[in-house]
Amino acid sequence: MKTSDFYFDLPQELIAQDPLEDRSSSRLLVLGKEDGSISHHHFRDILGYLREGDCLVLNNTKVIPARLYGTREGTGAMIEVLLLKRRENNIWETLVKPGKKAKPGTNILFGDGVLTGEVVDIVEEGNRLIQFTYEGVFEEILDRLGQMPLPPYITHELKDRNRYQTVYAKHDGSAAAPTAGLHFTPELLDEVRAHGVRIAEVTLHVGLGTFRPVKVEDVTQHHMHSEFYMIDEQAARIINETKQQGGRVICVGTTSCRTIESAVDENGYLQPCSGWTEIFIYPGYQFRILDGLITNFHLPESTLLMLVSALAGKEHVMAAYEEAVKEQYRFFSFGDAMLII
Repeated sequence: MKTSDFYFDLPQELIAQDPLEDRSSSRLLVLGKEDGSISHHHFRDILGYLREGDCLVLNNTKVIPARLYGTREGTGAMIEVLLLKRRENNIWETLVKPGKKAKPGTNILFGDGVLTGEVVDIVEEGNRLIQFTYEGVFEEILDRLGQMPLPPYITHELKDRNRYQTVYAKHDGSAAAPTAGLHFTPELLDEVRAHGVRIAEVTLHVGLGTFRPVKVEDVTQHHMHSEFYMIDEQAARIINETKQQGGRVICVGTTSCRTIESAVDENGYLQPCSGWTEIFIYPGYQFRILDGLITNFHLPESTLLMLVSALAGKEHVMAAYEEAVKEQYRFFSFGDAMLII
């Protein structure tokens, strides 16, 4: 299986630059995973495809303002730091630009010295480990100095940083939003519950590894970066009961999908647990617990496109993407949605 098998031509103007004023007014393409059938709707119409007894799985991670701009001590040179993963003792794994100016021992000043960072090591793929020093609460300083880490294909300024959060975001830790969930409003979630659909919340802190380009032509040789996830007893119980009672488990986003598929045992039983996952789902993968997926439209040749192709079949998915381009759907993080059922 080749990476190039997942290429499609996307006109630049279809990349959504701004979120819609009403989250639930985005468009929704419904794809039948068995027969490849396609129909066009708006996101709020999703209620018509959910049944009493189903379960929606939400990823309640919260995006932190992880992009920091600082200056190198001594030279005043500008340095951009993107927080990727919290380690111990105020040490974070980071992506630094320009990396050549961030050798071990380099000190970086942020916000006139309110926050300082020392590069202590260089790790996988040139990422830097930075130890931060500050007075007060790190999250409060980050909230004041940091910017939301929007993907590089979004060039417009985000006026309201809450629009890059789901309405159910709770646990700080992501370097990117679980964007399929951006379409839900509190009112729509209330309607989902009133419809008899149960909701289970899991947590996966989204790292940039999810979005890194696949640089090998043989898909099976790609290595996913690890991401931290948590599933509590309540979520595991709701999901397990749904399966036992004949309901469908429908994940909101590829991150929710990867979370539960990482924690399910060989008997299809979900365990409450936490840990790190490097699961890579591509065609040929046998889903053990997931029945349906709500997701956005993904980049060509991406691991996310490979995941949805594993669920609905590459031919069905690529045909749906061709249709979405023809119908001028909005793509990527602030774009429209797809329901695979």
